[in-house]
Amino acid sequence: MIQSAKDTPLHELFSPELNIKYSIPKYQREYSWKRENWEDILNDISGEDSTEEGPFLGSIICVSKSTNTFEPILEIIDGQQRLTTFSLLYAAIHAKLQTESKKDDESKSELINLKYRLIQKKKPKETKLELSYQNNNNEDYLEILEESGILEVKKGRPKNIGKRRLHKAYTFFSTKLEDMDHAKVRELLEKVNSSHIIKIEVNTNSDAFNLFESINNRGIPLSAIDLIKNNLLSTLEKKGSKKIEDAFEEWKIILDNLTDDPKFQERFLRHYYNAFKHKENIKVKIKEGKATKSNLLKIYDELIKERDPLFLLKDLYDKSIIFKGFISPELDNSYYKEFTDIFNIGGAPSYIFLLYLINEFNDKKELVKDTLSFLSKYFVRRNLTDYPATRNLDNIFIALIGECEKNRSKINFELIKTFLINPERYADDDLFREKLSSDIYEINSDVTRYILCKVEENYSTKESDDLWKRDQKGKYIFTIEHVFPEGERIPMEWIDMVAKGDKENAKKLQEEYVHKLGNLTLTGYNSNLSNLAFDKKRDRKDKKGVYIGYKNKLYLNNEIYPLSKMNKWTIEDINKRTELLVKEALKLFCPT
Repeated sequence: MIQSAKDTPLHELFSPELNIKYSIPKYQREYSWKRENWEDILNDISGEDSTEEGPFLGSIICVSKSTNTFEPILEIIDGQQRLTTFSLLYAAIHAKLQTESKKDDESKSELINLKYRLIQKKKPKETKLELSYQNNNNEDYLEILEESGILEVKKGRPKNIGKRRLHKAYTFFSTKLEDMDHAKVRELLEKVNSSHIIKIEVNTNSDAFNLFESINNRGIPLSAIDLIKNNLLSTLEKKGSKKIEDAFEEWKIILDNLTDDPKFQERFLRHYYNAFKHKENIKVKIKEGKATKSNLLKIYDELIKERDPLFLLKDLYDKSIIFKGFISPELDNSYYKEFTDIFNIGGAPSYIFLLYLINEFNDKKELVKDTLSFLSKYFVRRNLTDYPATRNLDNIFIALIGECEKNRSKINFELIKTFLINPERYADDDLFREKLSSDIYEINSDVTRYILCKVEENYSTKESDDLWKRDQKGKYIFTIEHVFPEGERIPMEWIDMVAKGDKENAKKLQEEYVHKLGNLTLTGYNSNLSNLAFDKKRDRKDKKGVYIGYKNKLYLNNEIYPLSKMNKWTIEDINKRTELLVKEALKLFCPT
């Protein structure tokens, strides 16, 4: 069934000397990974916890499709998105290094080497990776390789390439590299090359399918929390410290508190250690100084073997109750609103500090409440501006714990706030304003929705709609609505309104303004409005005669540059409403 399974570094997978073709079946869907996937890959590669041999970035399953050993073709059955993302990162690095003004022989050689990681050395017009043909997928890929200076295609730029995920991923990586000097980019390239995956080769598509099903059904590899559980419970049983049945019941409650999402489970284990490693009965000697994905098992192995495993089980149990409040707070929780806000804005990195704060100072209700309120504002700014960088957040909150420990007897909210609004740790008004005024929806749609909801809630009454309510599929009922539609086919009514009938100009204006804050609002009936003309969006009613368009009850539609009272919608209107909403956001998410 399995022909080979090999731990393969990326420099070997994309070796310039290999005359190999990785082919994604033509019928497969186009590239679909999103910003969070790109960020995860980049953080895993460039993060502090990446080891000398490089981080592990998953696996690919492939089938040999060629009898010619000199020109092997491997069809990628699983891992297409991952493999494509690696190649886009290589392309962005090539484009950046190409801009270096003075290139010595070593730099030139490096560029040639990088180039032949993505195209065939003997046939430089052929790519090493061939994407599926769905929705211009492979054409877009060839254009990206041309843009990055790797390939000469000269077929002309595919229409609307900038709106598709493949090009957005390339742009994301290119933007991340913009502020790096060439030395830093080379350092990143080394880390990319040393990153590794498991490359599994099978004989037939049937074998690949069975293997894929087997992996999914069994849920292997085991998660870190499974391995830690096995280690902890077996140690307790050997020592006779606790009945295995009782220990297992406690562990089940811990998992119930963390939900069945491996992401929350792994985060809890990291945050627990990082929040309390200043305590002598928890701290272990590790080179990195903090818990990371790669050293988690090592840390808990030592805690279980060299410390008190019974204490560890009880302490994990107690802290998991606190952690549950962060990810699924009960309505009667004193901090329900604040925990919900932090969860909704994606403030999970602060859970390290919050575990510590609530465990140590829960009697100081005002301190905790003020800190939680501040953190939700902090993460609106951080998640929109991407400052400070994701890789620095753990260290910031670990350092904040150290600051609180030093000033334990005089702990107060001002101390916490002053530490976090230090310019090295906080996005100032200028940067925040710049991002608010740009294509905010494109930068981060989740933060955009949060900002719109909070502006609305700031003026709402108890009778107002619940903007955070979800449907049976877990999706928000109230979603972001683009007033000037975002679709590729702009209706004629809109072309006339925004561009006086000029189609090409309407497309340009759409690209420039459609994702601005002033062009966005909230609706519970997005699919009912979509590409309608402005007056129809404004006056839309449901079957009962209730307004579901811009004449609904929302403050966003009736008070801030009121959409409900407008007769037309132009670029000037978008700019004016953007300006008003930016002012609202700056006021609402001010640290004081």
